[in-house]
Amino acid sequence: MLQIAQDPDADALLDRDPFALLVGMLLDQQFPMERAFAAPGLLAGRLGVDLLDPAAIAAHDPADFAALFTGPPALHRYPGAMAQRVQALAALVVERYDGDAGALWRDVPDGATLLRRVTALPGFGAQKAQIFVALLGKQRGVTPSGWRDAAGAYGDEGSYRSVADVVDAASLARVREFKQAAKAEKKAAGERAPGRNAAARR
Repeated sequence: MLQIAQDPDADALLDRDPFALLVGMLLDQQFPMERAFAAPGLLAGRLGVDLLDPAAIAAHDPADFAALFTGPPALHRYPGAMAQRVQALAALVVERYDGDAGALWRDVPDGATLLRRVTALPGFGAQKAQIFVALLGKQRGVTPSGWRDAAGAYGDEGSYRSVADVVDAASLARVREFKQAAKAEKKAAGERAPGRNAAARR
C-alpha cells in the first residue's frame, strides 16, 4: 500500500481512489508533501464519502467547497485557490474521462502519451506531470513503453527526488533532504548571478 501521507487511513484512500491520488499530487505545491497527500482523506471526511467523486466535486457550490478547504485544519496553504483548482481538475476528469480518473492512465499506449495526458490537467506543469508519471510507474505499476524517459530524472531507479520515491518514513526524509539541498543550491546560484549582484549593489 502507498505510504505517502504517512497516515494509514489517508494512504488507504490514495491506494483505492485514483482521483484522490490526482488531488494529492495537485496539492503537492508550496505545502508539506505528506500533508498534501493527506488532504484528500480530510476532504472525503468533510464530504461524508468513502471515495472522491469527480462529478459531485465539479458540481459542488464553489463557495461551500472553498469552505471545506479552509478547515480547520486548512487543506492547503492557499485553500481558496486550491479548492478552485481541484474543482477544475474534477471537471476535466468528468469531461474527458467520464468521471473515471484511472482511465487517464489505464491502457495508455506509451509514456509520451501518458505525459501529454497528465500535462493537460489543470495545475499540472511540466515538472509535476513528470513526477506523477514517475509515481505511477514506480508505485502503481503503470509502466508503458518509454515511461522512464517521459518521467525524466524522476523516473531514475534508486533516486530520492520526489513523492514517487516515498515508500516509508525513511525515504520521505531522504526526499525532503534532496529537496532542501536543491533549494539551497538554486538560492546560492541566484546569489552568484552577476546581474543580481549588480542590482543589489545599486
